[in-house]
Amino acid sequence: MLGDGILKGMAETARNFFGSYVSKERLTTVEYPEQRIPTAENARVFPFLVYDGTDWEAGMRCVACQICEKECPPKCIYIDKSTDKKPDYVGKPQFYPARFDIDISVCMSCQICVEVCPFEAIKMDTQFELATDDRFGGLLYDRKELSRSNEYYHAIHPTEAAEVDARLAEEKAKVEAKAKAAAEAAAAKAAAAATQPAAPAKADSSGLAATAPEAASLTDATKPAGGGS
Repeated sequence: MLGDGILKGMAETARNFFGSYVSKERLTTVEYPEQRIPTAENARVFPFLVYDGTDWEAGMRCVACQICEKECPPKCIYIDKSTDKKPDYVGKPQFYPARFDIDISVCMSCQICVEVCPFEAIKMDTQFELATDDRFGGLLYDRKELSRSNEYYHAIHPTEAAEVDARLAEEKAKVEAKAKAAAEAAAAKAAAAATQPAAPAKADSSGLAATAPEAASLTDATKPAGGGS
């Protein structure tokens, strides 16, 4: 029927409107800040950087690939890539952001930076009480202010964080299995080379065995001068 979708939409709007007056779950007005409504798990405000372990600098997942900086619509992310590498929290040498700033006064909370990050290094926070009287410096967060532990990520987005950890663990297991297979193949090749029998030695005219270079010398010595047959 023509207009069926519009009628269904209006019915849903009416149900939510009138239900907000009679349903306890829909009575969302509270005496803030004394009373607070629990933040929804899928809520998003501004980005933060995830780090593993206890040291925010050593455990930072970000490798300064600068994809989020390039894809950010309002261009509020500023990254300077390091010129050297340092061990990450698992000891692997990796590039790191010498500078990672986000101007949250410009950020539009679109989450594109999260979607394009290939290292699960940037996520959306739920913290919204960030008011300050410093319009510029107070709202420009550097990498230390943006850093949050993986435990914090699990606390605010438990379902998403569990999925990310499982995916990272699977990728790590594949890399370790590949490295193990390569090491085993190299060891098998070395063992095969060690057990391969040596080439048989040639014997000279006196009946004594001679090495390949010595045999070549003996052959040259028996040739007539001038190279004739």
